[in-house]
Amino acid sequence: MRAAAIALLAACGGSSSVGTDTGRPGAPPPRAAHFDYQLGGAYPPPAGTTVVARDREAPPLRGFYNICYVNGFQTQPGEAAWWLAEHPDLILRDAGGAPVVDAAWDEMLLDIRTPARRAELAGIIGRWIAGCADAGYDAVELDNLDSYTRSRGLLAADEAVAAMRAFATSAHARALAVAQKNAPDLVARRDELATDFAIVEECEDTHECDGYIAGYGGYVLDVEYARPPFEAGCASSRQMSIVLRDRDLVTPDEAGYLYAGC
Repeated sequence: MRAAAIALLAACGGSSSVGTDTGRPGAPPPRAAHFDYQLGGAYPPPAGTTVVARDREAPPLRGFYNICYVNGFQTQPGEAAWWLAEHPDLILRDAGGAPVVDAAWDEMLLDIRTPARRAELAGIIGRWIAGCADAGYDAVELDNLDSYTRSRGLLAADEAVAAMRAFATSAHARALAVAQKNAPDLVARRDELATDFAIVEECEDTHECDGYIAGYGGYVLDVEYARPPFEAGCASSRQMSIVLRDRDLVTPDEAGYLYAGC
């Protein structure tokens, strides 16, 4: 899918960042804007969309607010061999030496337990963040902040917060806004995270949207994967962006594609 996404660069007119609701670099996306979540592959967004999230290897879109997806706390499935060959010491391992894996996505967790390992990871992730900025993105979404909850007790929230702050520092240095991804328990630590807005999944379904909104003043983008909570969110008076997508986040020309926004 990434190859197809990159191929769209010419078709989409190249990459260019766009102004935000405040008109300054590093500002969060506009409140209650229509957005699309395109992590499974890039494609022309539906009419009315103004905010688009894409994988870091896909091009941003001219005339939109562009959010760059970076897997900051786990490995992408297609990159496991690279991590094991180049940075085996940065893979979280159990007592037997086996990598700790998020089984839902077949992603190995990264080891953020020591300042030295967090610094090494910040160097790697920081280069990816710089690539987002150079491509013309407006913001970065650092996924799996909540990986400590899937670490079999090996990782702690404090370590996740420290790693996120290091990543956010790199992003802010390149005038990129930074999203907190999920982890509702960490919203109260927003200042420590150094995050500017939130991208969350299924907060309507889990009844957690109000907590994110309280922490981020309405700068919240919610992705729902079932129609009833999506419709409930759209019917509410909350000032947030909500999109309905299929769980695989496929493109419109693939079976199973689902999109609705409000």
